[in-house]
Amino acid sequence: MSSNLVIFNVHLVDEELDFNGAVYIENGKIKEIFKGEFPTKGKMLLELAEKSFSIEETDFYDGNGLHLMPAFIDMHVHLRYPGQTEKEDLKSGLMAAAAGGVGTLISMPNTNPVVSSPEIARTIEEKAKELNLVNMFQAISITDAFDGKTVENIENASREITPVITEDGRDVLDSGVMLAAMKKAAKKDIIVSCHSEDPTLVPLARKFRTVALQKMEEFSIPSWGVDAEDRKIPAEENSKIDSMLSEANRILAVAEDSYTERNLLLAEIAKCHVHIAHVSTKNSIDAIRRAKKRTHGKYKVSCEITPHHLALCGTFSPELRALVNPPLRSEEDRLALIEALKDGTADVISTDHAPHTLQDKAKGAPGFSGIEVSYAVCNTVLVKQNGFSECELSKLMSAQAARLLKFEKGRLSVGYDADFVLVNPDEEWTVCGKEFYSKGKATPFEGKKLFGKVHATFIAGTRVFNA
Repeated sequence: MSSNLVIFNVHLVDEELDFNGAVYIENGKIKEIFKGEFPTKGKMLLELAEKSFSIEETDFYDGNGLHLMPAFIDMHVHLRYPGQTEKEDLKSGLMAAAAGGVGTLISMPNTNPVVSSPEIARTIEEKAKELNLVNMFQAISITDAFDGKTVENIENASREITPVITEDGRDVLDSGVMLAAMKKAAKKDIIVSCHSEDPTLVPLARKFRTVALQKMEEFSIPSWGVDAEDRKIPAEENSKIDSMLSEANRILAVAEDSYTERNLLLAEIAKCHVHIAHVSTKNSIDAIRRAKKRTHGKYKVSCEITPHHLALCGTFSPELRALVNPPLRSEEDRLALIEALKDGTADVISTDHAPHTLQDKAKGAPGFSGIEVSYAVCNTVLVKQNGFSECELSKLMSAQAARLLKFEKGRLSVGYDADFVLVNPDEEWTVCGKEFYSKGKATPFEGKKLFGKVHATFIAGTRVFNA
């Protein structure tokens, strides 16, 4: 392939741009942005000649009037590598990311074994790079092998290799250990991403979930929030399932809110960049809002919200039965999350893509695949239903994450990496998990009609996905 590429006949959208035009890529970087109508290659050639751009070794790509946006950046993805390749592997996960328009992702360390050292992280990143798909960075655990005690594993960490440390899937119980880790991260300018959840409350919630799961298994009720069949379940059994799940969710809300407050207060002492993962409650959002007002530039507070927490209310079935951590919340919580994205309290949208086999999901494994539907869900919920602009959506899915991670990505600007996604924001389609590139086929959006289709993804000017 040529070292230069021109993508023409597109509508350019980023956090600031919103006009018809074209983009010129040279050696993987954006060389020039053109504003105007360039419906044909001939028109584009005239523009390049007028501005004295060389067309030698230049390829041309007709965007057919689609919207060209910076590729999305996902700060929270489970690739299940190493050790859980029946759920996902590097190739399937990165291909799913490309199909979802995600150009850069941060992979979580709760694998088998746990990724606890920067050396292992570098090895995984090199394996991912060999696939020539999307950019992947490997987070490492806060404590060594999730032992909850040892933080020496982050001594040799660097932002260039491991920009994020996290205990995702759990939280660090010991506040002293968490504070020590935060202080080490602050010195290295590494983000501490917190799965905020009181570990002592999780077993209590699990007891209620277990009772519900036994009933769900008895009546073959899927644990990913899709229940189109008339199963003729006795009313008392339905009531028991929903009661047990609701009680578990109430406990987990307290677990999230209490440790969100704790982690924010510890970060204030450590003056580290704390990133609160998958925020799901109004109380936690309010705590983050207060913390941001307290910072006065002394340290950084950021947070993410998932597409499924934006789109789905978990108060009633079948969504109540879509098992995920943190759980789907009330309509009040859901609306508070949308407002937080609108007023700037919430910084980014991240998927928490958590693929499982259908067998594991049937046994109650929490989480589901989300990276291939994230754009469509957010475009539908935020832009189509709640009045967000496409620029605002691009900011939340690309530019903000790039700034937090200090990457030269996420904007259509000269000098930035030429990572793009071509989308049709008005195209309606129906979600079918069986068609996912991900090995995880379970999704609570199964059968739902969404607006916004990814047509192509480019990394450093090279097309890695084409619908």
